[in-house]
This record gives sequence, structure tokens and C-alpha cells, in this order.
Amino acid sequence: MHPVNVVIANSDNNAAAELASSLHEYFRSVAVTQSLEEARYAIPRHRAQLAVVDLESASLADVRELCNDFRHTAIVCTHRVPDEEMWTAALAAGAIDCCRRDDIIGIVQAVSRNMKLARSSAA
Repeated sequence: MHPVNVVIANSDNNAAAELASSLHEYFRSVAVTQSLEEARYAIPRHRAQLAVVDLESASLADVRELCNDFRHTAIVCTHRVPDEEMWTAALAAGAIDCCRRDDIIGIVQAVSRNMKLARSSAA
């Protein structure tokens, strides 16, 4: 996978720290923010290609707005217990996936799939 900078938006300090620790293995840099507001500043500052947004910290309207404001940043939503309805709504809002908060492999695979699609669209 290409080097990717990640910003995590999660108001749960422990969950955010655990996620960041796990994602460091797969991505170049991982920054943690406590809110969507902080993430809005961190995404351009870290040149993040990925934002992982917890749906207990942000609404789907917030996700839609983030996707519109940062078109070159992929958004993966997370939740403690996502269901199919939440997954569908997250994708409709512009996210590339919606995974369990602790599904590291799901997050990594979503980014990998998205990068492949972006490269094939550019070709």
C-alpha cells in the first residue's frame, strides 16, 4: 500500500488511542483528534488521505459535509456495532466504508480498494 496519512476523529480517548496504535502498523502517520472540529484542522495540516470518523462522535450529516469539504480524503466511518442500515447511510453520505471500531483489517482493506479505484479512474 502507498504511504497514507490518517486522521482519526473519535471523542473516546481510549478507543482512539487503541485504533491509532493498531493503524500505525499500516500507515505512514496517524493523528488523533477528539472532535470533528479538530479533524477539520488536522486533515489539511497532516495532508491526510484518510479520515476515520467514529459515528458516535459525528453525525451522517457531518460525514457528508466532511466528504464534500475534503474531496481528496477518503472517509471510513466506524461504530461499536455498525449494521447494514448504518453502512448504507454512511456510503450514501460519501464514506468509502463503515466498519466496527476495532476492525483494523476492514479499515485497511477499504483504503486499499479505494486507492485501486482511484488509480484505475486516473488511468
